[in-house]
Amino acid sequence: MNQAGNIRWTHFDSVESLRHKACDAIVACAQAAIEKNGRFSIVLAGGNTPRAIYRLLREAKADWSKWHVYHGDERCLPSDHVDRNSLMARQAWLQYVNVHASQVHDIPAELGNVTGAEVYSDTLKNIGTFDMVILGLGEDGHTASLFPNHVVNNSADAVPVFNSPKPPSDRVTLSQNRLCDTHHVLFLVTGVGKQEAVDHWRQGVAIPASLITAKDVVDVYSYEVVLN
Repeated sequence: MNQAGNIRWTHFDSVESLRHKACDAIVACAQAAIEKNGRFSIVLAGGNTPRAIYRLLREAKADWSKWHVYHGDERCLPSDHVDRNSLMARQAWLQYVNVHASQVHDIPAELGNVTGAEVYSDTLKNIGTFDMVILGLGEDGHTASLFPNHVVNNSADAVPVFNSPKPPSDRVTLSQNRLCDTHHVLFLVTGVGKQEAVDHWRQGVAIPASLITAKDVVDVYSYEVVLN
């Protein structure tokens, strides 16, 4: 493990060990938050690596009634579309545990990116600091739907994304400032294609992912990436 500032870099020799460690870290964070504040707020990421971790969480021993679930970004597609992050999380994990439906807050991106962002910002306006934010890393250095050379309104909690370099072009994402308003960030970085982005990050290049901070710690769990 390498640590610089409040960023901890941990490389794993297998994707299975990364998944299990991430699952354990999420459950431990939840337990600590519930013991301290009586609730646990978590922001989810989309993607294959998170999907596998969510499946592991089905079997976790947790006080699900105290969990409050949010999303970091969403594609502007129908709510039942196979590519929706919210549908993936529900099918992989949430439908199997006792998190009350009223405590799962999907981004209403089916309303369009502008309206969806406005509605989700309203959902978040009375929500304090998150306990944990889970994020991924794109080959171009993006995280959530914050892309290089895209300017978004960081004064809002949720913002519309136009002309995304990855389809669909319209999305809703939490802003950089809102993603940083958390105690713990957990980045999941797998795949050799992420090497250049990780190198830039560690060299101090201002890619979107490197701009995400946390009040306590940012953990980066990596597999198939060399941490030079």
